[in-house]
Amino acid sequence: MAGRDPDRPDPDALLRHAVQEGRGTLKIFLGAAPGVGKTFEMLSEGSARRRDGVDVVIGVVETHGRQETEALTRGHEIVPRRAIAHEGRTLHDMDLDALLARAPRLALVDELAHTNAPGSRHAKRYQDVEELLAAGIDVYSTVNIQHVESLNDIVAGFTRIRVRETVPDRILEMAEIEVVDIPPDELIERLKAGKVYLPHEATRALNHFFSKSNLSALRELALRRAAQAVDAQMLDHVRAMGLGGTWAGTERIVVAINELPDADVLVRAAKRVADGLHGPWTALFVETPRVARFTDDQHARVAATMTLATQLGAVIATVPAATVVDGIKSYLADARATQLVVGKSCRSRWFALRHGSVVDRLIRETPGVTVHVLPVAETRPRPERSRRRIARWGSPLGYAVTTLLVAAITAAASALFHILDLGNVALLYLLPVMVAASLYGLRTGIFAGIASSLAYNFFFLPPTGTFTVNNPENVVSIFVLLGVAVATSHLTSRVRAQADLAATSARTNATLAGFLRQLSGVNEAAEAHRLICDDLRRLFDADVVLLAPETGAGLVVQAASTPDYRLDTMDLAAAGWAFDTGSVTGRGSGTLAASEWLFQPVKAGSTRLAVIGIARDAMRDPVRADQLPLLASLIDQSALVLERLRLEAEMRDVDVIRTRDRLRAALLSSVGHDLRTPLTAVIAAADQLDHGATPDLIDTIRSETARLSRFVANLLDMARVEAGALKLEVEATDLSDAVAGAVHDARRALQGHPIRLDVPPSLPLVRVDSQLLHHCLLNLLDNAGRYGNPGTPIIIEGTHRYGQIRLTVMDHGPGLPPGREAEVFETFRRLEGSDRAIGGTGLGLAIVKAFAEAMDMTVEAGNRADGTGAAFTLVFPSPLIVRPTAESHL
Repeated sequence: MAGRDPDRPDPDALLRHAVQEGRGTLKIFLGAAPGVGKTFEMLSEGSARRRDGVDVVIGVVETHGRQETEALTRGHEIVPRRAIAHEGRTLHDMDLDALLARAPRLALVDELAHTNAPGSRHAKRYQDVEELLAAGIDVYSTVNIQHVESLNDIVAGFTRIRVRETVPDRILEMAEIEVVDIPPDELIERLKAGKVYLPHEATRALNHFFSKSNLSALRELALRRAAQAVDAQMLDHVRAMGLGGTWAGTERIVVAINELPDADVLVRAAKRVADGLHGPWTALFVETPRVARFTDDQHARVAATMTLATQLGAVIATVPAATVVDGIKSYLADARATQLVVGKSCRSRWFALRHGSVVDRLIRETPGVTVHVLPVAETRPRPERSRRRIARWGSPLGYAVTTLLVAAITAAASALFHILDLGNVALLYLLPVMVAASLYGLRTGIFAGIASSLAYNFFFLPPTGTFTVNNPENVVSIFVLLGVAVATSHLTSRVRAQADLAATSARTNATLAGFLRQLSGVNEAAEAHRLICDDLRRLFDADVVLLAPETGAGLVVQAASTPDYRLDTMDLAAAGWAFDTGSVTGRGSGTLAASEWLFQPVKAGSTRLAVIGIARDAMRDPVRADQLPLLASLIDQSALVLERLRLEAEMRDVDVIRTRDRLRAALLSSVGHDLRTPLTAVIAAADQLDHGATPDLIDTIRSETARLSRFVANLLDMARVEAGALKLEVEATDLSDAVAGAVHDARRALQGHPIRLDVPPSLPLVRVDSQLLHHCLLNLLDNAGRYGNPGTPIIIEGTHRYGQIRLTVMDHGPGLPPGREAEVFETFRRLEGSDRAIGGTGLGLAIVKAFAEAMDMTVEAGNRADGTGAAFTLVFPSPLIVRPTAESHL
């Protein structure tokens, strides 16, 4: 974030706006409690839009028997609800598909937090609304403040009632919000008058949820949450447009934390300011090059301060910058902050003269921001100060190298002095000064300047051999060398700091990109768990464990970076708490800190997916303070991947349910038709037996019972296929005999159709299960007899070419719809607009395909070359051919 010009459009904000193009808009009528009039207001605005000529449709509205609300629904088109059978009951819910097919300009969808009936495409109604928005349909909806996910715990704390149906905060953040508000006393009067609940329910509600104190608190939450949503939308628009200024619709507080012992004082003060101003607040840490020289204690203090800020409700931000002032200014401008809390340590006047005052610069350079300055103590251990002071004076190696460079330049200048003048010799001495200042810092550069000046004076300025300077002009050369040393060291220090920041940013970006690239190609949750643990161990040099919930078992370890990990009772309790509450627990946090592990929840929106634990040996902190932002980013990316895998698994389950429902409906339809028809014929024939049996009656009974037997056999065969219970008995089979036998057994289905067999006896034997092949041929012949035009021939043709044997059954009829040939092999599929749409169960061809694939064959569907009917072909590949003969390559 640091370094971005706040007066330029934010690419992320522009991208969010671009994504909204073509989508519908959502308006939420937000209330503090039931009965404030959300549905009434939604219907009133919907009626006004309809009078303006907008196409308005009611998707679902819950009137709860209120007459004034029901009156507003009159005149609106209402999409009928979908009936869903569940556990012996019939449930009615919004028909999403019908609403999408109707495609109105505006849909009215009541009760956004509603849980859909089991078997629906989405579990929650807000997911239905998201699909409507994606289809370009505007939506009006309603929700009460207690259903907002982030406020669920707060509401439960004072109402003593935990609401199970919640809406993610992101839904509110993308919506226009209208607060439907009435005073608590008026709402209580409405309740007593029976306008909200029935009288006996109203009395109970008044004694519990609808107390005046509860309603007042809920009202405040609703107003405040709406203001936050509006402020967030305003900031997003400002960033997208690249508008400058703070746009202080509400107060936004930032506290700058540091490594000093009293940094926690700043955090608590910022919390008090945020509470007093009712504004969001952020704890900011600026990562300058000086962070690389932090001690373990200083890293620990920063981590502890960040943890405290998180516990108090702050958002954590870390920005890299060359200086603290630059980092704070950049973040304040980007966040449009209005309040800054910063500490001022007691420094000497000499330090202030040399380095300036951070607080004074912030006050001067951040107009429009109120700066709160608190005194903080700076206590540094004496030994540490001594070591730093020694380090600041440079390393012995730097001084030794500088001395050698000066000596080398002196020797080279002495050797070339007969061709060089004094001015050129002075230029040569700039080399060791610049090298020393660039590589070893200011003090070593000044030493190089002094050494070069002395050598230049002693060996080359007259009188040589002394440190006397006769010509005042040569004094200038000495000061130039010293000035070059100072200037070069300062420039090099700034360039090195910027290079370090760029390298740090590049490493972070490369780490995030590599991490996400690895996880993006994973399609199994177990593999994703393993990669997450391995990568986090590699990046943080710590033990990593990932726990996720399993049905009936609670949190279970899914992957670990090392097989010898150890989780005791305290660790498991910390992990469970992190998952249940969505907060950080364990070592270094404020909750169950006795655990050796730091547990971070993995969340996608309001859904908690897993918990990641990190630990190090020797009682070290699991993660350094400067690594916390990187860890948070990696966990966010892990959450995205795990959420994708979870949704893919859910979609697979939904597809299975849909297929099962479709098969069940088709089976019931097929059984109703295909059992009733032969049973009717058998019953009628049985009734005629009282008058004497005739050959026709006997033949009818036999044929219809055979038809029933074949239908039941198809059902059993399909069950065997789906259960994977097919057992092959492969043997060499003559196709001529197989075709002749199938034609004989299917003679009843082929009645009225001339049969033309074109299966050469010279065809090789094939290795197949003869019984399954017989079933395939029976179903193909039955299909041809059923759908071929009456009196037209059915052709069975066998060919052997190109290493394959192709056995084709052709009829004369309308054929198959072009481009949909493969659909005929789907279970219970009967194509409309073709000869496959009449009668039948839709099982026969699906069984043909399943049996053929079980025998390593393939089956093809298409239309005849002359366009007079359908053709179904069984293909026997070369490995199934027993005795190849000379092939005819036609």
